[in-house]
Amino acid sequence: MATTAPLAILFDLDGTLVDTAPDLARATNALREHHGLAPLPYEQIRRQVSNGGSALVTLALGLEHGAPEHDAARQFLLDSYAQAVAVDSRVFAPLDRWLENWHADQRPWGIVTNKPRVYTEPLLEALALLPGALLCADDLSVKKPHPEPLWEAARRLGVAPSECWYVGDHVRDMQAAKAAGMTAVAVGYGYVSEEDDYQQWPADLWFEECQALVAALEGFHKDR
Repeated sequence: MATTAPLAILFDLDGTLVDTAPDLARATNALREHHGLAPLPYEQIRRQVSNGGSALVTLALGLEHGAPEHDAARQFLLDSYAQAVAVDSRVFAPLDRWLENWHADQRPWGIVTNKPRVYTEPLLEALALLPGALLCADDLSVKKPHPEPLWEAARRLGVAPSECWYVGDHVRDMQAAKAAGMTAVAVGYGYVSEEDDYQQWPADLWFEECQALVAALEGFHKDR
């Protein structure tokens, strides 16, 4: 693996660090039920989670962004989600065990997400996650794929961007990591849509399974 050992690890949140799809799927189907529609299959919703609330509204109701009813439907979905952000959401295994060890060793790590802070903080609190840096969609004037949230996370951790891995399950994550000068790590176990090939994203490393990502991280962990 032709890359350097990271001093810090930065993660995307949904579909990379935490499997939030079960709770987001529940909120999506609550929107469907509100409109008298039958629930959608879980896997169909799961593939759209990384695309955000607007994409879930489009999936649920066929309302494109900009349609007159779209914003109200999105707010209904988000309100439903806010009531239960961490009922079934969990850190992906075995990343949960690895992260406990990395954190116990006081090694820097953080989260850079396009999820708003109002939903992110309750989720992290429920999962007892304490990142050294947390950048959410509404913290800066720009968000991914702009590199600034990644640069700010590195600044808060006290490391150079070149010493960071950024791990994500969406092409915008790789674009942000590359623009920030970080090692871009693409994962295929997250919420990748059927028509998307994550191995074609502009990454430095690709991992199909979470176990493979953890094996690589553990290798570097032992070397330091």
